[in-house]
Amino acid sequence: MMSLLSRRRLPVAIAVTVVLACGLRAGLGPVATIAADTAAPTAAADLAFPGETLDRWHGHVRHRFLFAGRPAWVVAPAVPLPGNPWSWCMMFPDAFTERCAAPQLLAAGFHHAYLDVGNTFGGPDAVAQLAAFHAALVRRGLAAKPALIGISRGGLYAHRLAADHPEMVSVIYGDAAVCDFKSWPGGRGKGKGSPRDWAACLEAYHFPDDAAALAYRGNPVDTLPTLAKAGIALVHVVGDDDDVVPPAENGLLIEERYRQLGGTIELIHKPGCGHHPHGLDDPTPIVDFIVEHASPAR
Repeated sequence: MMSLLSRRRLPVAIAVTVVLACGLRAGLGPVATIAADTAAPTAAADLAFPGETLDRWHGHVRHRFLFAGRPAWVVAPAVPLPGNPWSWCMMFPDAFTERCAAPQLLAAGFHHAYLDVGNTFGGPDAVAQLAAFHAALVRRGLAAKPALIGISRGGLYAHRLAADHPEMVSVIYGDAAVCDFKSWPGGRGKGKGSPRDWAACLEAYHFPDDAAALAYRGNPVDTLPTLAKAGIALVHVVGDDDDVVPPAENGLLIEERYRQLGGTIELIHKPGCGHHPHGLDDPTPIVDFIVEHASPAR
């Protein structure tokens, strides 16, 4: 059962908080659609990649290929929406997939993409690779501003790409998303942290020591003014009992600061839930939000 506890409208911001019982269905309504019959015709995206192989992903044709030597893929919807909108999973594209909106977005007419940049925490080298991949897909006919899906540490990748290239992003969907690497993997707050991942994070960002990492002011919680100015819409899902990526240091802090900036944000709570499972039994609220805010005609 779901209850909409509050819908607060700021002078500019759209701020919505939704609370769901862990494991129960959201069911806020039918998946939003874009009226294709009223839009100008859109050229089909060119998805014939050199050396590609084809398979199927959740019932749709997937093009698998190497991009700059890294595994990549793009899934085509049966009937693309006008403007060829797309979603882009930053990490863990096959984890809790049915709960995290991608198959439903494909059914709604979105393309879906992934580039494997490794366990790099959204560091500068990873962001450069992601930006190059984005440019290549836009040249092939996909929309200029995809919706980014940031699951767990994927939140760092999504927000870091948006902060460096706000013109490339329409929406960020963060799910138990890491929004400050001091929280995880750093473990400098209430969370468990991960010493091995903390060492890998320092390497990915080229920090010489812990002090440099702790002084860094480019975490997602720090870069929200750039996103708000660009009009990027955010939807975050948090498990209220998450002790790996504590909401107070991540999603809740994002919500508080983005509201203050006048940004568009929706936060969905899952009382009694920890870090897993990601997503919702019925991801309709996430899908509707993305379809509404990621339309190329927006």
